[in-house]
Parts: sequence; C-alpha cells; structure tokens
Amino acid sequence: MKAKILFVVNVDWFFVSHRLPIAVAAKEAGYEVHVACQFTDKADVLVSSGFVVHELKLERSGTSIVAELKTLFSIWRLISKLKPSLIHMVTIKPVLYAGIASRFFRVARVASISGLGFVFIAEGFKAKLLRFFISLLYRFALRNSATRVIFQNNTDKQLFISQKIIEENAAVTIRGSGVNLNNYVISEEPAGAPVFLLLARLLVDKGVLEFVEAAKLLKARGLDCRMVLVGDTDENPKSVTKQQIDSWVSDGLVEYWGYSKDVNSTYANCHVAVLPSYREGLPKSLIEAAACGRAVITTDVPGCRDAITPDETGLLVEVKNAEQLADAIEKLSVNKHLRLKLGLNGRRLAEAEFDINTVVGIHLKLYQELLGR
Repeated sequence: MKAKILFVVNVDWFFVSHRLPIAVAAKEAGYEVHVACQFTDKADVLVSSGFVVHELKLERSGTSIVAELKTLFSIWRLISKLKPSLIHMVTIKPVLYAGIASRFFRVARVASISGLGFVFIAEGFKAKLLRFFISLLYRFALRNSATRVIFQNNTDKQLFISQKIIEENAAVTIRGSGVNLNNYVISEEPAGAPVFLLLARLLVDKGVLEFVEAAKLLKARGLDCRMVLVGDTDENPKSVTKQQIDSWVSDGLVEYWGYSKDVNSTYANCHVAVLPSYREGLPKSLIEAAACGRAVITTDVPGCRDAITPDETGLLVEVKNAEQLADAIEKLSVNKHLRLKLGLNGRRLAEAEFDINTVVGIHLKLYQELLGR
C-alpha cells in the first residue's frame, strides 16, 4: 500500500505557486498525494496533477470563532477518514489547525513556517497578548517528537526555539520554496527611464505606503524614474484599496500593471525589484528577481535580508523609512554598472541557493526520515 501524504494549505493558488513541484515529486516517488485547501480557480491544476483534492472552508482572515472551530473539526474529520502516513502543513492557519487536530493521531508531521503574519509585526498591548496566545497554540500544535518544522529564515527559527515552542532538533531551515531556474532568464534592461517594481500582494505590511512615499520624494527631487506596483488587492484587512491605487496613479506617483501571470516577463520590463516589507518568511518575489538577474532593494528585516547578500545582490534599507528607500532607489537609478553587477550576482545566488531541485530533494529526504523509509 502506498504511503499517503496529506498537504493542508490555506488556498489552492498558493499551493500551486509555492509547493506544487514538491507534491509532484512526492507523487513520482510513489506517495499517494492528497491536498486539502480552500478552492478558487486552481483546483483543476491540482486534479490534473494526479492529486486527490479536498475542499476546506478556510478563510485566511476569518475571525468568527464558530467558523474557525468548524474548520478545525473538518480537518480532524479528514485526518480521521484518510489516516495519512504524513501530514505537511503549510501557512499559519493550516499549521495551527492541522497541528492541533493531528495531535490526536499517530502520524508523522511537517510544518512549513512561511511567515509569522501581522501578529508578530504589530505593536501594543493587544498585539503582545495575541502573540502570547498564538505562541501557546503553536506550542500545543507542534511540540511533538514526530514533527519537523521548516523555517525559511533563522530569525523565525530562533524565535520558536527561544520561546520553547519547539525543540531545537525539530527545526529545519530551507531558504524559500525554490524556483525552476529554467523558467527564468536574464534579459537586457529595457530602454528609457529606470523602472523600480514592487511585485507582491498589495498589503500595507509589504511596504506599499513607503514605496508610494518614496515615489513622492523622488518626484520632488526631479529624478527620472518610474515606480510600478504589480499585484492584487484582496480581502485581507491590511490590503490597500483600489481607490488608493487609482489616486496614486492619478497623481502621477506610480504606475499600476495589475496582477502578473508571467513574472519572468514582468521583471524583464523593469530594472530593479523593490520590496520594503515589514517581515517575511523568505519572499518568493525576491528569489524570482534574483533568478531574472535583477538587483534588489529590500528592508533589513527577517526574511527580506535572508533573500539577498547585502551589497552583493541588493541593498538593504531600514524598515518603514521612505527616505532611505528613496535614497537607495536614486543610487541604483543613476548607477547602471552597480545595477547590473548586483543583478548578475543575484542570478549566481539563485543558482547556488534557490534551485527548486535542491528544495525538492531536501523535502523528500525529510519525508523518508520521518517515515523510516
């Protein structure tokens, strides 16, 4: 009988974007692969990949206690029915809910901490209280000898160890979710004024407001450059609004290119990738920028600083500091030689650290170790 792996993730499009090659490789290695997630328009991709799919009513930003308990129970019921050999939990709610539900079963578990979310960024008494409560949930969900916890940066790993959420021997560090380097090529810089591109979900926590403020400062300085936003707004309470974007575009501060289905082509149309985020796991957009040979400007925070080699593949600026961000943009705008040098070094970093084949291999080995195969 084939060993069953159950992936529990927040939503189908995120799984397709960040974990599909791992699941495909697991299936090719002889595992029976199941995926449980919320469905949008990517469920057919999962089915056509040969996976057994299970729909979860899981709201990423839902706060109804009754609805959340129903989701927790539905995950417990699914585990009880499937009796998987291993559960791989990805993103915050699936890690917590599937982690808690699976405590009642003898099953190997892998948890991917791809970012700690706004709770670990927010300030104030309420945020501290919520962090304490969430930490207790993580401890109950993950503290188990048959569990391995994957972190994308060492800051998050050390936080979990220092707060005794997990034992040190349960922690594994894998830098990002990897990219297929064959799908990304270095293109010549486009002609015209330098284009600085922020590609992300358009959330406040991604540094969108600082990006726009930097655009205002650069416009006042008379710098000839283009500032571009690429990505979607969504139901997240931290999302910027379409009205805000329209206003920024109308004021001549930024261009808005919408959502990109072809990141390689999008980066080919820019000179520098910018991500002034407040905190990340390890942002795939910066890995993709490196693979495309584009210089990076990002913030000196967990996850972002781990995605580059400072002053070799990109520049670091202080978080929430639009002035520093504007200075870094101006520096790379006027120095083509430095831009190209950082971009070429970024491609070398991607080849050394972010190759999807390396990431897949580490995951399969981890599954084998936990299952004693």
